[in-house]
Amino acid sequence: MKVSFPYMGSAIVYKKLFEFLEHEVIMPPKPTQRTMDLGVKYSPEFACIPLKMVMGTYLEAIEKGAKVLVTSGGHGPCRAGFYGDTHRNILKSLGYDDIELIIFDAPQDSWRAFFRNVQKIRNGVPWHKVINRMYTLYRFVQKLDELEKMVQKIRPYEVNKGQTTQVWNQIQERFDKIKTRKELYKVYEECKQLLFSIPTRKVDEKDRIRVGIVGEIYVVMESSINFGIEEILGNLGVEVERSLYLFEWINDNLVPWILRPKRFKEIIKKGQRYIKILIGGHAVETVGHIIDFKERGFDGIVHLMPFACLPELVTQSLIPKISKEVDIPILSLPIDEQTGKANMLTRIEAFIDLLKNRKRGKTKEVFIDNIQEHVQEERVVMV
Repeated sequence: MKVSFPYMGSAIVYKKLFEFLEHEVIMPPKPTQRTMDLGVKYSPEFACIPLKMVMGTYLEAIEKGAKVLVTSGGHGPCRAGFYGDTHRNILKSLGYDDIELIIFDAPQDSWRAFFRNVQKIRNGVPWHKVINRMYTLYRFVQKLDELEKMVQKIRPYEVNKGQTTQVWNQIQERFDKIKTRKELYKVYEECKQLLFSIPTRKVDEKDRIRVGIVGEIYVVMESSINFGIEEILGNLGVEVERSLYLFEWINDNLVPWILRPKRFKEIIKKGQRYIKILIGGHAVETVGHIIDFKERGFDGIVHLMPFACLPELVTQSLIPKISKEVDIPILSLPIDEQTGKANMLTRIEAFIDLLKNRKRGKTKEVFIDNIQEHVQEERVVMV
């Protein structure tokens, strides 16, 4: 089958999944303004930016010859759970009746539906090979995430600007060529040495700024949507850590609750101090990670959210209270197709200046950004 998929983080993971299942992989182009324009053109106006960007990605993948599109779904009272059906209907309305869209919802919602989809993409590969290759992929994701976390800690202190990003691109290229578990561990160790070889400057602990990035999974993990915010912060001398990484997302969604990592349960418990009912998306996790980042000594939080994302709007309404109670500055950044990079960069730079002043004891302000004020400034109303 000619299989493709949307971007969310490092796309080589999804490419490797379908290569292991012996499919012909159609790599979609990295999302660009054209991708967004296509998505906006054919998507409902009220839909959030993940639906629109994914829609544009599907259309570009189809242009390259894809016949099967594979994606994940949503769960709980979040509109993401309807996006798969919305995409399917849009594709049919455009005449793509021969395109199959396979949506993997959380297996806990229906193990039968989950394994039915597994059977569809297994492509006749014997089960013993599937299990072995999926375990290799599982470790592949783990090692790639570990290297990415190292990148986020090294980039702020690099002597030669841009070198860490160049090495990270080389690492992804090398991981793309991995075929076996033995090769994976060898390449992983070599890539660690590549990162350790990057010249860095020494910075006193009192001058180090660490920021946690939280929010809806797609805008947190996909750099084409969030304007490469991790690199922006790194270039400003800020260490970054996300609330969501692909390896952790796999553990949180594919592993039964009783077997899930203790840390995941602790994050949920912390978030439930403020959100006591299921509201969908990653709202509870967002709040839990804000508290966790504060307890781990982080200096500030950047909260990313698709404009009009219902779960994250609930989180955003709680941020003033959380920020004051746990004493940590939080910057909320809503993102949609009209968001401007220059505006975002200005707000991030001001936020980092405040964090530095707090660190030096020049201010105790927690800085709660007025989301609606900035959104209204950015939006252009078409009459």
